[in-house]
Amino acid sequence: MVLPPIAAIRQFDTVRLIPSRFAETTDSVLQAISDDGQHLNDLFDLDNATNQRLVGEFGGLAGIGIDELVFGIPNFRIINAAFTYPRPEGSRFNNGERGAWYCAFDTPTALAEVIFHKSVEYAEIDRFDDSVTYQGYFADFNAVFHDLRGRGSFEDCLDPASYIRSQSLAAQLLANGALGLVYPSVRHAGGTNLTCLRPALVGNVRKADAYRMTWYGTPEGVAVSINDNLNHA
Repeated sequence: MVLPPIAAIRQFDTVRLIPSRFAETTDSVLQAISDDGQHLNDLFDLDNATNQRLVGEFGGLAGIGIDELVFGIPNFRIINAAFTYPRPEGSRFNNGERGAWYCAFDTPTALAEVIFHKSVEYAEIDRFDDSVTYQGYFADFNAVFHDLRGRGSFEDCLDPASYIRSQSLAAQLLANGALGLVYPSVRHAGGTNLTCLRPALVGNVRKADAYRMTWYGTPEGVAVSINDNLNHA
């Protein structure tokens, strides 16, 4: 397979959005359902036993080794979780064994990506009445990535309906030691996305704004607002 050309990428304040329940917080959500200190410890033990990130940090995942994960830096758990919690079917540039850090060059693109994928979930149950919150994270990148922008020969890797070709390309890039990819957003015209394949390259991760997305009965009927309650928490 011919590989995409590479480009030096120096991009600050890229935006990643994750469900707010997975964001770093001072207090555990388990505290709200615990009766006392011992009960809370038992809940922690149960949660940790099924925590993919912790399994990965102890070297228990086939798709990524403990030597690739990061420790002791701000928000390292958020970084590691991106690589240890892949969707079972994978995403555009990763399979179900190993995740990746997906982000956008700007907030509108990041929001468009989330809105699309949530709308697909709602379409499966034929119900578009919900309100969800997502926490934003900034990250900086300064590395050499494969660049799919303006490359017609890799159009099938940007298929809106299929990840078959893109996952195949990503597997080869990963095997060849590639660091990641930059590519046009399929969900937001004019937007740019970045997929980082290596945890150590996700730099200076810090919280950005949080957002609430509310659907009002149709896929198009979605409103987005900044969630001040989370931003000021």
